[in-house]
Amino acid sequence: MKILVSAAKTGGHVFPAIAIGDELVKRGHQVIFLGSGAEIETNALRGKKFSYYQISMTGFRGKNILNKIRTLFLIPLNILKTIQILRKERIDAMIGFGGFITLPPAFAFLIMGKPIFTHEQNSVIGSANKVLSKFSKINFIAFPTISNIKNTFVSGNPIRAVFTSNTDNKIRAEQEIRIYVTGGSQGAEYINSNVPKCLKEYNKYLKIKHQCGKGKIDQVKNLYSHIKVDAEVKEFYDNPQLIINWADFVITRSGALSISEISSMSRGMLMIPLPSSIDNHQFFNAKHIEGIGMGIIHNQSDKFEILNKKLSDIIEQKTYNKWKEKNNFEHINAATKIVDEVTKYINR
Repeated sequence: MKILVSAAKTGGHVFPAIAIGDELVKRGHQVIFLGSGAEIETNALRGKKFSYYQISMTGFRGKNILNKIRTLFLIPLNILKTIQILRKERIDAMIGFGGFITLPPAFAFLIMGKPIFTHEQNSVIGSANKVLSKFSKINFIAFPTISNIKNTFVSGNPIRAVFTSNTDNKIRAEQEIRIYVTGGSQGAEYINSNVPKCLKEYNKYLKIKHQCGKGKIDQVKNLYSHIKVDAEVKEFYDNPQLIINWADFVITRSGALSISEISSMSRGMLMIPLPSSIDNHQFFNAKHIEGIGMGIIHNQSDKFEILNKKLSDIIEQKTYNKWKEKNNFEHINAATKIVDEVTKYINR
C-alpha cells in the first residue's frame, strides 16, 4: 500500500504521524508525508524512508480577516496540488493528524474517491478533525473522552519506541529527589519563573533538570543559584526520554503527546495547563491523567501559594513513588492498532 500521512508544525502532530509512518514502513508499505516545510518536520524526517511533500497552509481560528481570506484562497490551490501528488504517487489512502494542513489533502482524497482516516491527539477534538470526522472511515482518538463524533476507535497516542522501553521504575532508598521541569520545546515563562521559587526549602535533597526554552538559560540558572538548588538548565533536551527515565516525577504543561509519553514511562506529573490552548484542551488532557491517578493539576490563574503547597505535598508525601508503581498502557501499541485497522479497512 501507499499511504499519505499529513501533519505539520508542532511535535504534537508530527511525531505521532511519524510513528505511524515507521509502523507502515516496517510492514513493507510506502509512506508519503505531507507537511508544511517547518523545521521540526525536516529534522524529524531526516533518515526516514518517506517521500516528503510540502504545502503552504495556515490556521483559521484567531486570525485577522486578511489571513482568513488568504487561508480560504489557499485551500483550493492545495487541493489541486494534492490531487497531482495523489495521481503521481498512486496513493491508496490518507491519515490526517489534525490542524488545518489536513483539510486540502482530505478534500482531494474525497474528490478522488479515496478513503481518509483521522487521528485526534487531544481530549477535545480539534476543528479540522471535527470537519473531517463526518467523512473519515475511522476516527482514531487518543483518549476515551471524545463522544461528539461517530466511527471512533480508541487507539491511544502513537508514541516513539524510545518512550516504551528501558524504563527504570525502581524506588530509590536515598533521600535525593530528581525532578524534570519542562515547558515544552519553547519553554514556559510561568514555569521558568515560579517553579524554582517553590523548591528553596528542599534544596539539600533536590536534583533538577530544567528545559527552559531558547534564550532563557541565564534567567533560570540565576533563580536556582539564588536558592542553592542543584540544577542543570538547558534550552532543549535532544533525548527527553532519558531525562524522564532519570526523574522521579515531571513538572510540565499538558500537551497531549508529552503527557502520553511521560505516563507511558510510569512517571507522574504536576501539570500546569496552558490557559490559552484552543478549547482549553490542555486542561482536559490533564483531567484525564489526573483521573487515572498519574498526576495533579495546578491552574496557572491560582495563587503562587497553591502551587507551592501542591509541590510541597508531592515531595513530602512521596507521591511520586506511588506514580512510579502505576503502568499506563493506553499509548504503548497505538501505532500497531491504527495500522491494523487501516490495513483491515483497505483490504476488506
